[in-house]
Amino acid sequence: MSRFLAACVQLTSRADVAQNLATVARLCGEARERGAQLAVLPENFAFMGAGEQDKFAHAETLDGARPGPILGALAETAARTGMWILGGGMPEKSERDGFVHNTAVVVSPEGQLVTKYRKIHLFDVDIPGGAQFKESGTVAPGAEAITVDTPWAKLGLSICYDLRFPELYRALSAAGARVVIVPAAFTLHTGKDHWLTLLRARAIENQVYVLAPGQVGRSHDNRVCWGKSAIIDPWGALLAEAPDRECVIVAEVDLAWQDKVRRELPCLLHRKL
Repeated sequence: MSRFLAACVQLTSRADVAQNLATVARLCGEARERGAQLAVLPENFAFMGAGEQDKFAHAETLDGARPGPILGALAETAARTGMWILGGGMPEKSERDGFVHNTAVVVSPEGQLVTKYRKIHLFDVDIPGGAQFKESGTVAPGAEAITVDTPWAKLGLSICYDLRFPELYRALSAAGARVVIVPAAFTLHTGKDHWLTLLRARAIENQVYVLAPGQVGRSHDNRVCWGKSAIIDPWGALLAEAPDRECVIVAEVDLAWQDKVRRELPCLLHRKL
């Protein structure tokens, strides 16, 4: 199967987990109605609180046999729609006291947890007049690049700030990823100038499809996200881009086209690391 339809779900998540998950279920249903076989959700899809400590109340142990409310809701939605669903970042309980992991989860159409990825690069910035975040104060970083096999292609997983570190995507590409996932909650300050440029760069330099669902708009007084969820092909072409609201975008992933790009410009074979 060399072609499939993929969807990016764009959200404005807030502090109400139940409401956020209801929106996820509704928009995943729309994605399925439009033919998508894979739906990808942004970072913080289930919860976006105003304080860094707020997420601890919603952190889950990611056990497919005994899922918590967030993972359980994703499993139910995946089984109902018959899609693969990637939840782009949720609070996972950590063995380190006072910390959680920011973790992406992949759920099969049978509602089973297939794999998880813990965000490696943590967003610590203090821009005068702009963003002020210290993710490392409450989040323990992951340490492993993760890929996952699907019926169509191997996916490479990442989350938001990872996008600024091309060596991660090189590692995912070298591990066989043909599609990379970049769920995000990019800030307005950085997103307006860097988001699309970085996404296209990762696609072009690794000759991969990029699926990048984002948070959009104001979640609370201290957080405004850029949105502009995007699907980009291995040539760097923008196949779909979201408007400034909660919505679904869908585009075709054509692996035969990707093979053609890689044959005609075999830069991945020319790497000298």
